[in-house]
Amino acid sequence: MRDLAFVAFLLALCATGFRRPFLFVAAYVYIDIVSPQRLTYWLLNAVPISLVAVALMVVGWAAADDKRDVRVGPRQGLILLLLAYCYATTTHADFPVEALEKWEWVWKNLAVAAFLPLMLRTRLRIETLLLFVVLSAASIIIVGGIKTLASGGGYGELNLMVSNNSGLYEGSIISAVAISLIPIILWLMKDGTVFAPDGRVRLFGTALIFACLLIPVGTSARTGLLCIALLAVLMLRVVKRRMLYVGALALAGMAAVPFLPSAFSERMGTIKTYQADESASTRLAVWQWTIDYAKQHPFGGGFEAYRQNRIRYDTVKVEGEGASATVKRDLTVDQSRAYHSSYFEMLGEQGYPGLALWLLINLIGLVRMEVLRRRYRDPDGELAWAGRLATALGHAHLIYLLGGAFVGIAFQSFLYFLLAAQIGLDTYLSRRRQEAAWRPIRAPRVAAA
Repeated sequence: MRDLAFVAFLLALCATGFRRPFLFVAAYVYIDIVSPQRLTYWLLNAVPISLVAVALMVVGWAAADDKRDVRVGPRQGLILLLLAYCYATTTHADFPVEALEKWEWVWKNLAVAAFLPLMLRTRLRIETLLLFVVLSAASIIIVGGIKTLASGGGYGELNLMVSNNSGLYEGSIISAVAISLIPIILWLMKDGTVFAPDGRVRLFGTALIFACLLIPVGTSARTGLLCIALLAVLMLRVVKRRMLYVGALALAGMAAVPFLPSAFSERMGTIKTYQADESASTRLAVWQWTIDYAKQHPFGGGFEAYRQNRIRYDTVKVEGEGASATVKRDLTVDQSRAYHSSYFEMLGEQGYPGLALWLLINLIGLVRMEVLRRRYRDPDGELAWAGRLATALGHAHLIYLLGGAFVGIAFQSFLYFLLAAQIGLDTYLSRRRQEAAWRPIRAPRVAAA
Protein backbone atom coordinates (compact mmCIF):
# COMPACT_ATOMS: atom_id res chain seq x y z
CA MET A 1 0.00 0.00 0.00
CA ARG A 2 2.83 2.42 0.80
CA ASP A 3 4.40 1.72 -2.60
CA LEU A 4 1.13 2.61 -4.33
CA ALA A 5 0.98 5.91 -2.43
CA PHE A 6 4.48 6.85 -3.59
CA VAL A 7 3.71 5.86 -7.18
CA ALA A 8 0.40 7.75 -7.19
CA PHE A 9 1.99 10.92 -5.82
CA LEU A 10 4.86 10.78 -8.29
CA LEU A 11 2.52 10.19 -11.25
CA ALA A 12 0.31 13.08 -10.15
CA LEU A 13 3.32 15.38 -9.82
CA CYS A 14 4.63 14.41 -13.25
CA ALA A 15 1.17 14.81 -14.77
CA THR A 16 1.15 18.48 -13.78
CA GLY A 17 4.33 18.89 -15.81
CA PHE A 18 2.48 18.14 -19.05
CA ARG A 19 0.39 21.24 -18.38
CA ARG A 20 3.21 23.36 -16.92
CA PRO A 21 6.61 22.01 -18.10
CA PHE A 22 8.48 23.73 -15.28
CA LEU A 23 6.83 21.39 -12.79
CA PHE A 24 8.97 18.57 -14.17
CA VAL A 25 11.72 20.37 -12.25
CA ALA A 26 9.70 19.94 -9.06
CA ALA A 27 9.34 16.22 -9.79
CA TYR A 28 13.08 15.88 -10.34
CA VAL A 29 13.91 17.73 -7.09
CA TYR A 30 11.55 15.45 -5.15
CA ILE A 31 13.03 12.30 -6.69
CA ASP A 32 16.62 13.42 -6.21
CA ILE A 33 16.30 14.47 -2.56
CA VAL A 34 13.74 12.02 -1.15
CA SER A 35 14.75 9.04 -3.35
CA PRO A 36 11.31 7.35 -3.25
CA GLN A 37 12.77 4.36 -5.10
CA ARG A 38 14.73 3.59 -1.90
CA LEU A 39 11.56 3.80 0.19
CA THR A 40 9.58 1.27 -1.84
CA TYR A 41 9.89 -2.46 -2.37
CA TRP A 42 8.80 -2.72 -6.00
CA LEU A 43 7.63 -0.72 -9.05
CA LEU A 44 9.87 2.33 -8.59
CA ASN A 45 12.96 0.18 -8.08
CA ALA A 46 12.63 -1.23 -11.58
CA VAL A 47 12.50 2.15 -13.37
CA PRO A 48 15.30 4.79 -13.55
CA ILE A 49 12.87 7.47 -12.41
CA SER A 50 15.55 10.11 -11.87
CA LEU A 51 16.76 9.81 -15.46
CA VAL A 52 13.16 9.83 -16.69
CA ALA A 53 12.52 13.06 -14.78
CA VAL A 54 15.61 14.67 -16.34
CA ALA A 55 14.45 13.65 -19.82
CA LEU A 56 10.93 15.01 -19.23
CA MET A 57 12.40 18.26 -17.89
CA VAL A 58 14.62 18.82 -20.93
CA VAL A 59 12.00 17.78 -23.48
CA GLY A 60 9.34 19.89 -21.78
CA TRP A 61 11.58 22.94 -21.90
CA ALA A 62 12.58 22.37 -25.52
CA ALA A 63 9.04 21.70 -26.74
CA ALA A 64 6.76 23.98 -24.76
CA ASP A 65 8.62 26.45 -22.53
CA ASP A 66 8.96 30.14 -23.38
CA LYS A 67 12.58 30.91 -24.32
CA ARG A 68 12.40 34.65 -24.97
CA ASP A 69 14.12 35.58 -21.70
CA VAL A 70 16.64 32.73 -21.62
CA ARG A 71 20.14 33.83 -20.59
CA VAL A 72 23.33 31.83 -20.04
CA GLY A 73 25.61 32.79 -17.16
CA PRO A 74 29.39 32.28 -17.03
CA ARG A 75 29.05 29.86 -14.13
CA GLN A 76 27.00 27.51 -16.30
CA GLY A 77 29.99 27.27 -18.62
CA LEU A 78 32.28 26.58 -15.67
CA ILE A 79 29.95 23.82 -14.44
CA LEU A 80 29.99 22.22 -17.90
CA LEU A 81 33.78 22.50 -17.92
CA LEU A 82 33.90 20.73 -14.55
CA LEU A 83 31.59 18.07 -15.97
CA ALA A 84 33.93 17.51 -18.93
CA TYR A 85 36.96 17.36 -16.63
CA CYS A 86 35.27 14.79 -14.36
CA TYR A 87 34.50 12.71 -17.43
CA ALA A 88 38.16 12.81 -18.42
CA THR A 89 39.35 11.71 -14.97
CA THR A 90 36.70 8.97 -14.92
CA THR A 91 38.01 7.47 -18.16
CA HIS A 92 41.49 7.27 -16.59
CA ALA A 93 40.43 6.48 -13.02
CA ASP A 94 42.53 4.32 -10.73
CA PHE A 95 39.40 2.27 -9.99
CA PRO A 96 37.41 2.26 -13.27
CA VAL A 97 34.46 0.15 -12.13
CA GLU A 98 33.90 1.99 -8.86
CA ALA A 99 34.43 5.36 -10.56
CA LEU A 100 31.65 4.63 -13.04
CA GLU A 101 29.22 4.00 -10.18
CA LYS A 102 29.81 7.50 -8.80
CA TRP A 103 29.90 9.06 -12.27
CA GLU A 104 26.35 7.77 -12.90
CA TRP A 105 24.91 10.32 -10.47
CA VAL A 106 27.60 13.03 -10.52
CA TRP A 107 27.19 13.84 -14.23
CA LYS A 108 23.46 14.21 -13.75
CA ASN A 109 23.84 16.67 -10.85
CA LEU A 110 26.32 18.79 -12.82
CA ALA A 111 24.32 18.71 -16.05
CA VAL A 112 21.09 19.65 -14.28
CA ALA A 113 22.85 22.51 -12.45
CA ALA A 114 23.97 23.92 -15.81
CA PHE A 115 20.53 23.43 -17.37
CA LEU A 116 18.19 24.61 -14.61
CA PRO A 117 18.95 28.37 -14.87
CA LEU A 118 17.56 28.28 -18.42
CA MET A 119 14.14 27.63 -16.87
CA LEU A 120 14.48 29.98 -13.88
CA ARG A 121 13.21 33.05 -15.74
CA THR A 122 10.86 34.47 -13.12
CA ARG A 123 10.64 35.05 -9.39
CA LEU A 124 7.89 32.43 -9.14
CA ARG A 125 10.06 29.76 -10.71
CA ILE A 126 13.06 30.53 -8.51
CA GLU A 127 10.84 30.40 -5.44
CA THR A 128 9.19 27.16 -6.58
CA LEU A 129 12.57 25.47 -6.96
CA LEU A 130 13.61 26.52 -3.45
CA LEU A 131 10.21 25.58 -2.03
CA PHE A 132 10.41 22.05 -3.38
CA VAL A 133 14.00 21.71 -2.16
CA VAL A 134 12.87 22.75 1.34
CA LEU A 135 9.75 20.57 1.41
CA SER A 136 11.52 17.52 -0.01
CA ALA A 137 14.31 17.78 2.56
CA ALA A 138 11.67 18.48 5.23
CA SER A 139 10.19 15.01 4.68
CA ILE A 140 13.48 13.62 6.02
CA ILE A 141 14.16 16.34 8.60
CA ILE A 142 10.73 16.15 10.24
CA VAL A 143 11.08 12.38 10.69
CA GLY A 144 14.53 12.88 12.21
CA GLY A 145 13.26 15.63 14.52
CA ILE A 146 10.40 13.50 15.81
CA LYS A 147 12.67 10.52 16.44
CA THR A 148 15.18 12.75 18.21
CA LEU A 149 12.51 14.03 20.58
CA ALA A 150 11.30 10.49 21.18
CA SER A 151 14.61 8.65 21.62
CA GLY A 152 17.45 11.19 21.72
CA GLY A 153 19.16 9.62 18.71
CA GLY A 154 22.89 8.91 18.70
CA TYR A 155 25.80 8.79 16.29
CA GLY A 156 24.92 6.30 13.55
CA GLU A 157 21.74 5.29 15.37
CA LEU A 158 19.11 7.74 14.08
CA ASN A 159 17.17 5.94 11.34
CA LEU A 160 15.91 8.45 8.76
CA MET A 161 13.27 6.27 7.05
CA VAL A 162 15.85 4.02 5.34
CA SER A 163 18.77 1.99 6.62
CA ASN A 164 20.94 2.95 3.62
CA ASN A 165 23.43 5.44 5.03
CA SER A 166 24.03 7.53 1.91
CA GLY A 167 22.90 10.82 0.37
CA LEU A 168 20.78 13.00 2.63
CA TYR A 169 20.06 9.96 4.77
CA GLU A 170 23.62 10.06 6.14
CA GLY A 171 23.83 11.78 9.53
CA SER A 172 26.58 14.35 8.91
CA ILE A 173 25.25 15.26 5.45
CA ILE A 174 21.67 15.84 6.57
CA SER A 175 23.00 17.86 9.53
CA ALA A 176 24.86 20.25 7.22
CA VAL A 177 21.96 20.47 4.77
CA ALA A 178 19.35 21.00 7.51
CA ILE A 179 21.19 23.99 8.95
CA SER A 180 21.85 25.35 5.45
CA LEU A 181 18.11 25.34 4.79
CA ILE A 182 17.26 27.65 7.70
CA PRO A 183 18.10 30.96 5.90
CA ILE A 184 15.96 29.86 2.94
CA ILE A 185 13.08 28.86 5.24
CA LEU A 186 13.25 32.28 6.88
CA TRP A 187 13.08 33.95 3.46
CA LEU A 188 10.05 31.87 2.44
CA MET A 189 8.35 32.83 5.72
CA LYS A 190 8.83 36.53 4.94
CA ASP A 191 8.82 36.90 1.15
CA GLY A 192 7.21 33.74 -0.20
CA THR A 193 4.37 34.11 -2.71
CA VAL A 194 3.39 30.49 -3.40
CA PHE A 195 2.22 30.25 0.21
CA ALA A 196 1.42 33.76 1.42
CA PRO A 197 3.26 34.54 4.68
CA ASP A 198 0.45 34.20 7.23
CA GLY A 199 0.20 32.63 10.66
CA ARG A 200 0.08 29.08 9.32
CA VAL A 201 3.19 29.53 7.18
CA ARG A 202 5.08 31.11 10.09
CA LEU A 203 3.99 28.31 12.43
CA PHE A 204 5.10 25.58 10.02
CA GLY A 205 8.34 27.41 9.22
CA THR A 206 9.18 27.86 12.89
CA ALA A 207 8.48 24.19 13.62
CA LEU A 208 10.60 23.15 10.62
CA ILE A 209 13.51 25.33 11.79
CA PHE A 210 13.26 23.67 15.21
CA ALA A 211 13.38 20.26 13.51
CA CYS A 212 16.44 21.38 11.52
CA LEU A 213 18.20 22.34 14.75
CA LEU A 214 17.31 18.95 16.24
CA ILE A 215 18.98 16.99 13.43
CA PRO A 216 22.58 17.61 14.62
CA VAL A 217 21.44 16.59 18.11
CA GLY A 218 19.79 13.39 16.89
CA THR A 219 22.70 12.43 14.66
CA SER A 220 25.38 13.59 17.16
CA ALA A 221 27.21 15.08 14.17
CA ARG A 222 29.94 17.54 15.12
CA THR A 223 29.62 19.03 11.65
CA GLY A 224 26.10 20.14 12.51
CA LEU A 225 27.24 21.92 15.67
CA LEU A 226 29.82 23.93 13.72
CA CYS A 227 27.17 24.81 11.12
CA ILE A 228 24.84 26.04 13.87
CA ALA A 229 27.63 28.24 15.22
CA LEU A 230 28.22 29.76 11.78
CA LEU A 231 24.47 30.30 11.30
CA ALA A 232 24.32 32.17 14.61
CA VAL A 233 27.13 34.47 13.49
CA LEU A 234 25.67 35.08 10.01
CA MET A 235 22.29 35.99 11.49
CA LEU A 236 23.95 39.05 13.05
CA ARG A 237 23.97 40.53 9.55
CA VAL A 238 20.19 40.45 9.18
CA VAL A 239 18.69 40.91 12.66
CA LYS A 240 17.69 44.46 13.62
CA ARG A 241 18.35 44.30 17.38
CA ARG A 242 21.70 42.59 17.62
CA MET A 243 22.22 42.89 21.37
CA LEU A 244 18.79 41.44 22.03
CA TYR A 245 19.55 38.65 19.56
CA VAL A 246 22.86 37.82 21.26
CA GLY A 247 21.21 37.79 24.70
CA ALA A 248 18.35 35.58 23.50
CA LEU A 249 20.84 33.25 21.84
CA ALA A 250 22.89 32.88 25.02
CA LEU A 251 19.77 32.31 27.09
CA ALA A 252 18.45 29.69 24.69
CA GLY A 253 21.82 27.92 24.68
CA MET A 254 21.97 27.71 28.47
CA ALA A 255 18.36 26.55 28.66
CA ALA A 256 18.94 23.82 26.07
CA VAL A 257 22.06 22.28 27.65
CA PRO A 258 20.23 20.31 30.41
CA PHE A 259 17.94 18.74 27.81
CA LEU A 260 20.66 17.55 25.44
CA PRO A 261 21.15 13.76 25.37
CA SER A 262 24.35 12.48 26.94
CA ALA A 263 25.45 10.86 23.65
CA PHE A 264 25.42 14.27 21.98
CA SER A 265 27.33 16.00 24.80
CA GLU A 266 29.99 13.29 24.90
CA ARG A 267 30.55 13.38 21.15
CA MET A 268 30.73 17.18 21.05
CA GLY A 269 33.36 17.00 23.78
CA THR A 270 35.68 15.14 21.40
CA ILE A 271 36.13 18.39 19.42
CA LYS A 272 38.58 19.54 22.12
CA THR A 273 40.28 16.15 22.48
CA TYR A 274 40.43 15.28 18.77
CA GLN A 275 43.82 13.57 19.14
CA ALA A 276 42.22 10.91 21.31
CA ASP A 277 39.26 10.47 18.98
CA GLU A 278 39.81 7.77 16.35
CA SER A 279 37.37 9.33 13.89
CA ALA A 280 39.11 12.73 13.94
CA SER A 281 42.58 11.18 13.82
CA THR A 282 41.55 9.09 10.82
CA ARG A 283 40.42 12.19 8.95
CA LEU A 284 43.68 14.00 9.60
CA ALA A 285 45.63 10.98 8.42
CA VAL A 286 43.53 10.64 5.25
CA TRP A 287 43.91 14.35 4.50
CA GLN A 288 47.68 14.07 4.79
CA TRP A 289 47.63 11.02 2.51
CA THR A 290 45.54 12.95 -0.03
CA ILE A 291 48.03 15.85 -0.05
CA ASP A 292 50.90 13.44 -0.66
CA TYR A 293 48.90 11.60 -3.34
CA ALA A 294 48.10 14.86 -5.19
CA LYS A 295 51.80 15.74 -5.32
CA GLN A 296 52.41 12.56 -7.33
CA HIS A 297 49.09 12.71 -9.23
CA PRO A 298 48.35 16.43 -9.79
CA PHE A 299 45.41 15.66 -12.11
CA GLY A 300 43.71 13.36 -9.61
CA GLY A 301 42.97 9.67 -9.56
CA GLY A 302 39.31 9.78 -10.57
CA PHE A 303 36.29 8.96 -8.45
CA GLU A 304 36.82 6.61 -5.51
CA ALA A 305 40.61 7.09 -5.59
CA TYR A 306 40.65 6.96 -1.78
CA ARG A 307 40.24 3.18 -1.93
CA GLN A 308 44.00 2.80 -2.34
CA ASN A 309 45.01 4.69 0.79
CA ARG A 310 46.94 3.02 3.60
CA ILE A 311 47.23 5.08 6.75
CA ARG A 312 48.99 4.77 10.12
CA TYR A 313 48.44 7.15 12.99
CA ASP A 314 48.66 7.38 16.77
CA THR A 315 45.75 8.28 19.01
CA VAL A 316 46.93 10.25 22.03
CA LYS A 317 45.03 10.04 25.31
CA VAL A 318 45.91 11.64 28.63
CA GLU A 319 44.97 9.51 31.64
CA GLY A 320 44.97 10.93 35.14
CA GLU A 321 45.51 14.51 36.31
CA GLY A 322 48.33 16.65 37.61
CA ALA A 323 51.71 15.08 38.29
CA SER A 324 50.32 11.56 37.95
CA ALA A 325 48.99 12.15 34.43
CA THR A 326 50.29 9.75 31.78
CA VAL A 327 50.14 9.98 28.01
CA LYS A 328 48.94 6.85 26.26
CA ARG A 329 49.60 6.33 22.54
CA ASP A 330 47.89 3.66 20.47
CA LEU A 331 49.00 2.84 16.92
CA THR A 332 46.14 2.42 14.46
CA VAL A 333 46.49 1.01 10.93
CA ASP A 334 43.65 1.45 8.43
CA GLN A 335 42.97 1.47 4.71
CA SER A 336 40.41 2.59 2.11
CA ARG A 337 39.07 5.37 4.31
CA ALA A 338 36.93 8.06 2.64
CA TYR A 339 38.09 11.66 2.45
CA HIS A 340 35.53 13.10 4.92
CA SER A 341 36.00 16.50 3.29
CA SER A 342 34.69 18.02 0.06
CA TYR A 343 37.95 19.88 -0.49
CA PHE A 344 40.13 16.80 -0.14
CA GLU A 345 37.57 14.81 -2.11
CA MET A 346 38.07 17.20 -5.02
CA LEU A 347 41.85 17.24 -4.58
CA GLY A 348 42.20 13.45 -4.50
CA GLU A 349 39.71 12.66 -7.25
CA GLN A 350 40.03 15.64 -9.61
CA GLY A 351 43.47 16.95 -8.72
CA TYR A 352 44.53 20.59 -8.56
CA PRO A 353 42.64 21.67 -11.73
CA GLY A 354 39.36 20.13 -10.55
CA LEU A 355 39.70 21.59 -7.06
CA ALA A 356 40.51 25.04 -8.48
CA LEU A 357 37.53 24.90 -10.84
CA TRP A 358 35.14 23.78 -8.09
CA LEU A 359 36.39 26.49 -5.72
CA LEU A 360 36.02 29.11 -8.47
CA ILE A 361 32.40 28.14 -9.10
CA ASN A 362 31.59 28.43 -5.41
CA LEU A 363 33.56 31.64 -4.89
CA ILE A 364 31.86 33.40 -7.81
CA GLY A 365 28.48 32.39 -6.37
CA LEU A 366 29.31 33.87 -2.96
CA VAL A 367 30.65 37.09 -4.48
CA ARG A 368 27.64 37.57 -6.74
CA MET A 369 25.20 37.04 -3.87
CA GLU A 370 27.05 39.62 -1.81
CA VAL A 371 26.91 42.08 -4.74
CA LEU A 372 23.16 41.55 -5.09
CA ARG A 373 22.65 41.84 -1.35
CA ARG A 374 24.31 45.27 -1.32
CA ARG A 375 22.61 46.43 -4.51
CA TYR A 376 19.09 45.64 -3.27
CA ARG A 377 19.50 46.34 0.42
CA ASP A 378 16.82 49.08 0.46
CA PRO A 379 14.00 47.48 2.51
CA ASP A 380 11.37 49.61 0.75
CA GLY A 381 12.58 49.00 -2.80
CA GLU A 382 10.61 47.09 -5.41
CA LEU A 383 13.25 44.35 -5.49
CA ALA A 384 13.95 44.23 -1.75
CA TRP A 385 12.85 40.59 -1.79
CA ALA A 386 15.71 39.85 -4.21
CA GLY A 387 18.28 41.37 -1.86
CA ARG A 388 16.97 39.27 1.01
CA LEU A 389 16.96 36.15 -1.19
CA ALA A 390 20.57 36.82 -2.21
CA THR A 391 21.45 37.07 1.48
CA ALA A 392 19.66 33.78 2.26
CA LEU A 393 21.32 31.95 -0.65
CA GLY A 394 24.73 33.30 0.32
CA HIS A 395 24.33 32.27 3.95
CA ALA A 396 23.05 28.80 2.98
CA HIS A 397 26.02 28.42 0.64
CA LEU A 398 28.55 29.42 3.31
CA ILE A 399 27.07 27.02 5.86
CA TYR A 400 27.13 24.20 3.32
CA LEU A 401 30.76 24.89 2.46
CA LEU A 402 31.68 24.81 6.15
CA GLY A 403 29.94 21.46 6.51
CA GLY A 404 31.78 20.33 3.39
CA ALA A 405 35.08 20.81 5.19
CA PHE A 406 34.27 17.71 7.26
CA VAL A 407 31.98 15.71 4.93
CA GLY A 408 32.52 14.61 1.34
CA ILE A 409 29.60 16.49 -0.28
CA ALA A 410 31.30 18.24 -3.19
CA PHE A 411 28.91 16.65 -5.70
CA GLN A 412 25.71 16.40 -3.65
CA SER A 413 22.72 17.77 -5.56
CA PHE A 414 21.72 20.23 -2.82
CA LEU A 415 24.78 22.36 -3.57
CA TYR A 416 23.92 22.48 -7.26
CA PHE A 417 20.31 23.41 -6.58
CA LEU A 418 21.69 26.35 -4.61
CA LEU A 419 24.01 27.30 -7.46
CA ALA A 420 21.18 27.04 -10.00
CA ALA A 421 18.98 29.31 -7.87
CA GLN A 422 21.84 31.80 -7.54
CA ILE A 423 22.45 31.86 -11.28
CA GLY A 424 18.72 32.15 -11.99
CA LEU A 425 18.36 35.07 -9.58
CA ASP A 426 21.44 36.80 -10.99
CA THR A 427 20.32 36.54 -14.64
CA TYR A 428 16.74 37.53 -13.74
CA LEU A 429 17.89 40.70 -11.98
CA SER A 430 20.33 41.48 -14.79
CA ARG A 431 17.46 41.34 -17.26
CA ARG A 432 15.34 43.57 -15.03
CA ARG A 433 18.12 46.16 -14.86
CA GLN A 434 18.55 46.20 -18.62
CA GLU A 435 14.82 46.57 -19.17
CA ALA A 436 14.67 49.47 -16.74
CA ALA A 437 17.66 51.19 -18.33
CA TRP A 438 16.41 50.85 -21.92
CA ARG A 439 14.97 53.96 -23.51
CA PRO A 440 13.92 54.53 -27.15
CA ILE A 441 16.44 56.54 -29.17
CA ARG A 442 13.74 58.67 -30.81
CA ALA A 443 10.43 59.72 -29.38
CA PRO A 444 7.43 58.27 -31.26
CA ARG A 445 5.69 60.56 -33.70
CA VAL A 446 2.45 62.10 -32.54
CA ALA A 447 -0.38 61.64 -35.02
CA ALA A 448 -1.69 64.88 -36.52
CA ALA A 449 -5.00 66.04 -35.21
